[in-house]
Amino acid sequence: MILLGIESSCDETAAAVVRNGREALSSVVHSQIASHRPYGGVVPEIASREHVGNFPVVTAAAMEQAGIGWAELDAIAVTHGPGLVSSLLIGMSGARAIGQAINKPVWGVNHLEAHLAGIFLDPAAPPPTEACPLLALLVSGGHTLLLDMRAWGDYRLLGQTLDDAAGECLDKGANLLGLGYPGGPVIERAAAGGNPRFVDFPRGMEHAKNQTTAEGLAIEMCFSFSGLKTALLYYLKKNPAVRETHLADVAASYQAAVMDALALRVERGLAATGARMLACVGGVARNALLRQKLDETARRHGARLLLTPLAYCTDNAAMVAAAAGLRAQAGLDNPPALEADPSLPL
Repeated sequence: MILLGIESSCDETAAAVVRNGREALSSVVHSQIASHRPYGGVVPEIASREHVGNFPVVTAAAMEQAGIGWAELDAIAVTHGPGLVSSLLIGMSGARAIGQAINKPVWGVNHLEAHLAGIFLDPAAPPPTEACPLLALLVSGGHTLLLDMRAWGDYRLLGQTLDDAAGECLDKGANLLGLGYPGGPVIERAAAGGNPRFVDFPRGMEHAKNQTTAEGLAIEMCFSFSGLKTALLYYLKKNPAVRETHLADVAASYQAAVMDALALRVERGLAATGARMLACVGGVARNALLRQKLDETARRHGARLLLTPLAYCTDNAAMVAAAAGLRAQAGLDNPPALEADPSLPL
């Protein structure tokens, strides 16, 4: 099965061709970081306008890079949620136009499930039938989830952020430190050589026990990052000169607080589920400190760590096509891409 994947849920315009849900024949991503950097975050109107111009070029490049003809495609897979609705509509409209032109089905893909598919784009990763059940940490600019993945398409939510996503916390922290955008990479660079114990920032409800959310999730499995952002804000107000004297130390301390909070919930998740496979996906999965902490955590619990290849951590279309391909292999339906759903749950 050869699928053309299309991704436009936020500020990346991406297209890719994937064979059998595992082999990326091409992957082309046009990033809009430069356009949104002056605003410190993604501006939806700018994002959708750039998608319109980038879509034809990116899609044609993906097909050329794959070296196949349009008639060789079996279907088109496009993200239909969650994400920015104005951005989703551009990718879906383009995908449906191509599908009509070449008479191929157009399938809607859940962006969150697509991130999970990223781990299987690593040729060394076992297939889902062997990898599952596994514990998955999905951590990005818009989402922070801890999942019990029993099989491809069968997920149980163990925990989620109660306020901000980890990626958003890094963006806001970088802005407060005057480092720029996007926050994750710039904080990681600024933290190099810094002392992660210089400031004792909170890890977000790290001692919560025997409490549940309104959705019935255990608080001890959930994440909270709003207090960390506030702690950094007040620390900088109290110590205004620290940006010039100890920037690396503060950045390292802030980064460590985010990654410790993530690793702590993963530790609890492994203890609760007894999973022998641990996966980390999403844009924040690129962070070297997080990868190190998860590797140490997995080793303590005798679990194997599966990491999304660096090229497929941030939003891309290869993971979208992979998700649809894996659903087909598992005998699951791929829904038609009829409507954009900005709040689509996993």
